[in-house]
Amino acid sequence: QVQLVESGGGLVQPGGSLRLSCAASGFTFSSHAMSWYRQAPGKERELVAVVTSAGGSTNYADSVKGRFTISRDNAKNTVYLQMNSLKPEDTAVYYCYAYVSRKRSWGQGTQVTVSS
Repeated sequence: QVQLVESGGGLVQPGGSLRLSCAASGFTFSSHAMSWYRQAPGKERELVAVVTSAGGSTNYADSVKGRFTISRDNAKNTVYLQMNSLKPEDTAVYYCYAYVSRKRSWGQGTQVTVSS
């Protein structure tokens, strides 16, 4: 079955950086686009970034453009989210997502807290 396991979250000061990782298994990783979503307290889950299967194309939410970078290593079945210049409003649980065999698959999420 599809498994997505996020790591790399934590507490960081405003202006700092974090790199999230999502290790995938149970499907042909290199054939699927991968995404990162986030959900802040009291808010709906929102798309942060998406990368195509080969990594040649990416797309970002306007709120993170120029600060976040999504990438993938198909040899390691892992997708990354490099987050720079973090702001308090980036505080959320970040989820890895894949659409596999007509089903939505989510990781368990990793907490990112941006605070001084």
